[in-house]
Formats: sequence, structure tokens, C-alpha cells
Amino acid sequence: MTDLPSIPTIDVHAHLLLPEVEEAVAGRPGLAEARALDARRNGPAAMAVNGPMVGARIPKLTDVEVRLASMDDQGVDLQLVSPSPSHYHYWAEPELAERVCRLANEGTAAHCAKAPDRLHGLGLVPLQHPSLMVELLDHALEQGLRGVEISSHAPARELSDPAYEPFWSRAEETGALLFLHPFGCTLDERLDQWYLSNTVGQPAENAVALSQLIFSGVLDRHPGLKVIAAHGGGYLPTHIGRSDHAWRARPDAQGCAREPSSYLPRLYFDSLVHDPEVLHALIGAAGADRVLLGSDFPFDMGTADPIAALRAARLPDHDFHAVRGGNAAALLNLS
Repeated sequence: MTDLPSIPTIDVHAHLLLPEVEEAVAGRPGLAEARALDARRNGPAAMAVNGPMVGARIPKLTDVEVRLASMDDQGVDLQLVSPSPSHYHYWAEPELAERVCRLANEGTAAHCAKAPDRLHGLGLVPLQHPSLMVELLDHALEQGLRGVEISSHAPARELSDPAYEPFWSRAEETGALLFLHPFGCTLDERLDQWYLSNTVGQPAENAVALSQLIFSGVLDRHPGLKVIAAHGGGYLPTHIGRSDHAWRARPDAQGCAREPSSYLPRLYFDSLVHDPEVLHALIGAAGADRVLLGSDFPFDMGTADPIAALRAARLPDHDFHAVRGGNAAALLNLS
């Protein structure tokens, strides 16, 4: 039997900033409009805080040695590193979008290659251009990355869009990890005070995106997809009973083969829910083998001590060590 304490501690929700991506989009048509939309959605108070907050974290987001020292302080052995969602740039036209993703894939791979025994990476694909996604998923995998990070939607496209079918097929075929991490919320100015754009917006986006995958039958057609939902899957796991009731009560909610709750144990979720009772509910809905340690390193809406946050839930030892790293080790095929 595996010695549970010897399992490495693995954080699957950690970010990277790539200056080369921002240099590629600087001054390009569409950037100013996208930034204006982001500012409207967040509101002036949040925008005033965001800049200094990110600025203070640049070393942790860019310097491998600083990252490793921070991981040591946290007691984290390995990180699954994904580009900051601010790098999605889903407004970009095809040529620029392809360049953004290739730069992100190559930059993330180069960052992780400086500490290959401790860092694994995820790349990007252009969710706004489905015809490019298979090629760029393959590019990410060719760099040695474990998969890609995607948002909850792209302009005028939900994750249920049939245009994504070739991408889901390729991700399933290759075993690529898909890290579902929203950026922005379509509730717009309704959330532009008190940082509701994040505190309410992110969990809402997670819930909508996962519901699109479930109710549309994507997970029926592609049962081997390896989807990791950030932020504990948002509101969906703790309110999945309402989805089940809709599926039973309404014919228009029966796009999937079974009750929506039956799909949660086929997804993965990070542990970043900021509440021990919510973590218990998530484990109850998805199973202890489907929850992975996540910190949102190094942003302020994450946790600086993910192990302490996990201990606060007072899980049974087996479940604690599974979430701490055992589940992620199995998912990453680590010996």
C-alpha cells in the first residue's frame, strides 16, 4: 500500500505571466476595446486594485526561482502551471490568435523546463477560432505540456457549440488535460462593484460552462475527456440537485443521457472554494478521487497556504492525501 504522507503535494491551479504574449498583442486592433470591456465589467474600484496587486506579484509569476521558493514555503512539491487567463485574448483574429497561443505554449514550456521535476505546464488554444484548436492543442502537447487552459466561453460561442467537436475528440484521443478557468463574466456591469465580477462572476461562469458541457451531451459523446474545473466548479456541484430536477421534469432539459449529477464524478475539480463545508459538499457530489489541490498561485483571490485550507476541512486521512496530491499524481501519470 502507498505510504500516504509520501505522496507529493501537487497544486493544479497556478499561473504564469508571459510578457512575449502581451508584446505580440500590443497596439493591435481590438485590444483597446477588449480592455475597455474588462474595465466596464470590473468597475473602477476593482481596476484600481488589480494593477498594483498584479504588479507586486510579477516575480512570482515570471521568475522560476522565486516560484520554487514560494512553493517550498507552501509545502508544495509540484505545480501544474497555466498562463494567466488575461492572456486568452479571444478578440484576436486568426493569425494573431495562433501567434498568441504558440507563444504561450512555448513560453510555458520554457518556464517549466527550468525545473522539470517540479513544474508541469498547460498551454492555450483560441476558443474563438474552433478551426485552429486541434492544431494548437497538438502544438502544446509537442512542447511537452500536459494540455491546455480554456475559458468558460468565447464571443458568441458556448462550450456546447458543435464547432468544438473536433477539439473534444482530439483532447479525448490524446488524453490532454483541459483546465476550465473563466476570465470575465457576461453579467457585465451588474457586477461592477465590490469585486462581484470575480466573487460572483467566476463561480457563475464555471457553473454555466460545466452545464453547457453536461446538458449538451458533450460528455456523453466524449466520456474520456479530462476536464479540471477551477474554483471547485463554481456553483454547480453544490446546486446540482436543481439541475437533476430540471432533467427529470422538463423534456427541454434532457439533452444529456442521464441526470446531470451523474457526470460530476467524471470531471475533476480544484479545491479552491474558500470554505471547508463547501469542500465537503464538493467531495460529496463528485467524490474524493475527483478533487485536486488548487491555490490560484499567486493571486489575491487564491490561498497562500493551500495545505492549511485543505486541513481545515478535517477530511479522513485517505481523502486528505488524495486531494493533497494523490489524485493529481494519478492524473499526471507520475510514478
